[in-house]
Amino acid sequence: MTQAAPDILRIAVAQLNPTVGDIPGNLAKARVARAEAARQGADLVLFTELFIAGYPPEDLVLKPAFVAACEKAVRELAAETADGGPGVIIGTPLKRESGVHNAVMVLDDGKVIAERYKVDLPNYGEFDEKRVFQAGPSMPGPVNFRGVRIGIPVCEDIWGKLDVCETLAESGAEILLVPNGSPYYRGKVEVRQQVVIVQVIESGLPIVYANMLGGQDELVFDGASFAIQADKSLAFQMSQFEEAVAVTTWRRTEDEWVCSDGPMAIIPEKEEADYRACMLGLRDYVNKNGFRTVVLGLSGGVDSALCAALAVDALGEERVRAVMMPYRYTSKESLRDAEDCARALGCRYDIVPIGEPVEGFLNALGQLFEGTEQGITEENLQSRARGTLLMAISNKFGSMVVTTGNKSEMSVGYATLYGDMNGGFNPIKDLYKMQVYALCRWRNEHVPPAALGPSGEVIPVSILDKAPSAELRENQTDQDSLPPYPVLDDILECLVENEMGVDEIVARGHDRDLVHRVEHLLYVAEYKRRQAAPGVKITKKNFGRDRRYPITNKFRDRG
Repeated sequence: MTQAAPDILRIAVAQLNPTVGDIPGNLAKARVARAEAARQGADLVLFTELFIAGYPPEDLVLKPAFVAACEKAVRELAAETADGGPGVIIGTPLKRESGVHNAVMVLDDGKVIAERYKVDLPNYGEFDEKRVFQAGPSMPGPVNFRGVRIGIPVCEDIWGKLDVCETLAESGAEILLVPNGSPYYRGKVEVRQQVVIVQVIESGLPIVYANMLGGQDELVFDGASFAIQADKSLAFQMSQFEEAVAVTTWRRTEDEWVCSDGPMAIIPEKEEADYRACMLGLRDYVNKNGFRTVVLGLSGGVDSALCAALAVDALGEERVRAVMMPYRYTSKESLRDAEDCARALGCRYDIVPIGEPVEGFLNALGQLFEGTEQGITEENLQSRARGTLLMAISNKFGSMVVTTGNKSEMSVGYATLYGDMNGGFNPIKDLYKMQVYALCRWRNEHVPPAALGPSGEVIPVSILDKAPSAELRENQTDQDSLPPYPVLDDILECLVENEMGVDEIVARGHDRDLVHRVEHLLYVAEYKRRQAAPGVKITKKNFGRDRRYPITNKFRDRG
């Protein structure tokens, strides 16, 4: 007998936080999500790209034992669908005669009923899939799931130029379900929706976009899964930065499938989104790598204050230790501001003076340095003494050091190797200085969802009002050797994010000599950035995965 096509299909979107390499843990998450979907009456559960492996698995895919373990886990899940509950679409690497594929398996009735392979492998920015995967050998056709012809393009298959969605429509698909591993950057939700709308127009089909959640090294996956109806309207919108299993109801009309029921979450504005991305990235890096606590230097400056707030919000006050390490140039205001910040956040606060270790270094080098003038070398000894103390605390108590340099400083090399660059993770690595200020002000007025920190003013206004300074010499401010941060940040964004030429940047009103100087500082600091701790990606082009400039580089734009 031919199975009658249903008029209603309840699709659960599992927007979850897998861990790369934790196959048993990811399988357990899938089981819990399927049980929850069954409780809500779902017919089908859509998981995200490479869910069983975690995303991106990078060179783990080159390990045959890893790929085999992923498939074995999916087949265990397939057997469990014999219970008559919802079917499953789940992402996994698969080794077949044609190579190792970024694939999905469709599970129902106790077995694997279909496999589909990603055709368009991304090879730009943070993506490097052509290195480890083989593209699907042919364009995918629809899968018959309980009488409904479902197209399953995988992530880049709807972003690229291979017309995968249009091909699926032409071959009989009625609805497209897309598993994704799409990482966050500012404004990405709108970008995704525009990509999907274009594909809806091309294919004439509704599209469900399921996106992964969670931090993986420098990437943060923000969820925000959604669907677009065939008429280009928003069918449903899931929350951003939160795990969820949402059941959506789709009804067949004469011509198309229409979503009649689903969540409509509000997507955060930019400062909230950036803050929550930094918080999620830090929390997952610490927890997934097994650290119990974190420690950071709290200087009384804006960068360390924001990092302290993020750490307390992500982990809770009992897991955060802040250490003030004063020297002769540390102002009374900075001592007061650091203590006030730690007290407002409720975290442990210690004072460890660095006078003796710095003087010890200077004495040890005294004969070698005799006859030379004091300068940046002696300033850097202060930073390196602080870095050594933080690493000692880390070694003694098992705490991960949170490093606190912002993108403006890292761009122009205003950071000390083996000093303030010491650490395991940097939550503000991809925030320019003015963005740091904006997030501080936002946090003083809001407590983000899932934050474990207190409400109210957690970053003293006096920190935000004073001139930024490393306090490595008398009366020092950043502006002694750098242009004002609004000017510097704009030039850097032009150079880094937009790859603009000097003439174009000058046309925006910037001094030509200053642009040349900033460009030079950017290039010569590459060696430092290569040794920096990982940190959350917030912009379209972070230092690391997105921007791979050579260290040895004589090019300068002579415009």
